[in-house]
Amino acid sequence: MTATLRTLALATAALVMAALPARAEIEIQEVETPGGITAWLVEEPSIPFVALELRFKGGASLDAPGKRGATNLMTGLLEEGTGEMDARGFARALEGLAASFDYDAFDDTISVSARFLTDTTDEAMALLRGSIVEPAFNQVAIDRVKAQVLSGLASDASDPDRIVSRTFDRLAFGDHPYATSFKGTRESVLALSREDIVAAHQAAFARDRVYVSAVGDISAEALSALLDTLLADLPETGPALPGAAPFLLEGGLTVEPFDTPQSVVLFGHEGLERDHPDFLAAYVINEVFGGSGLTSRLMTEVREKRGLTYGVYSYLVPKDHAALVMGSVASANTRVAETIAVIRDQWARLGQEGLTAEELTAAKTYLTGAYPLRFDGNGPIANILVGMQMDGLGPDYVTERNALVEALTLDEVNRVAAELYDPEALHFVVVGQPEGLETQ
Repeated sequence: MTATLRTLALATAALVMAALPARAEIEIQEVETPGGITAWLVEEPSIPFVALELRFKGGASLDAPGKRGATNLMTGLLEEGTGEMDARGFARALEGLAASFDYDAFDDTISVSARFLTDTTDEAMALLRGSIVEPAFNQVAIDRVKAQVLSGLASDASDPDRIVSRTFDRLAFGDHPYATSFKGTRESVLALSREDIVAAHQAAFARDRVYVSAVGDISAEALSALLDTLLADLPETGPALPGAAPFLLEGGLTVEPFDTPQSVVLFGHEGLERDHPDFLAAYVINEVFGGSGLTSRLMTEVREKRGLTYGVYSYLVPKDHAALVMGSVASANTRVAETIAVIRDQWARLGQEGLTAEELTAAKTYLTGAYPLRFDGNGPIANILVGMQMDGLGPDYVTERNALVEALTLDEVNRVAAELYDPEALHFVVVGQPEGLETQ
């Protein structure tokens, strides 16, 4: 098959998969390779196309002391060549296979996504293996990608959303890696050498912390052989993960002055870990409180009734080493004090009164109806499955999840609301020039 035909075939496969009916009832096979790799597989032989997802636990939290940003920079270099192949040659080879690879670094993980046609599996996996196991890390590529990272950091320095996030994290997490951006700082990135990047690569990729899912036209036997070939030369074990990140913020307010007509606010306190037995109840509560767009309580009270903002949201943040319940809003400097007062009052009301029966029913209807829509193609399914593994969920969660939501009672969710939402612990970080507010 020519490169042009392969590209057309991959595009056609993507379009067909997008048009397939969404489904949450899928058959998940657990595959154990001879080399000890565990993977989840959903066979879909109707289209000659495979989506492969790899996640490596640890991510940027494994940056060595004084080397912040090394994992992020290293991940950005994985598509810049392997062996004697430079970035341009790698891109041409990938295009010739009509395949796509994506590499991303986060606080707790490194994500590797691959999409390829069944008839090019061997060639695509040889190219992917080279990028993961034997990246070139040429100095020319290092300089180019480092310049891109530095440009992004310069942009972040004048972005109120980035500033408020960095300020909240710095105050909340002290000496833990979570306290600083995984992108690093201008100073830390400038100082990174090729040796630092190689060390970050050796720390990040290890067989004992990889999670794998595959969806598409591939058998369990073929996937098993593919994974042992792809990952065999990685280190068996990786370095120790960082410990828990104590949450250091108490209730209060921090103002970070910044010249802008609109203040940006981030707020929150400690939340629930993903494996906590009350997490699903907290998820449903948050959907009502600040997660459901224009119909949420926060949107109703802050935007619709008072016109204080265009948008206000809340969300659960279950990191690997810390768990928070948080929210965000932006409002005019002249009205941000009122905005914060309304949010604090609503936070208190939720803890004291909980949800109504009508709110719980509506949330259940929405969440159970929307859930199957997530399973709308090979790539999204593979992404969901690898996330489930990392969250410690079993394959049966796909079919049981909606029943678990339906089983939640009003008494149960309101108990969780009373235990979780504490207005006295709520801390607001404000970036802007808010009138009538100062650090407390």
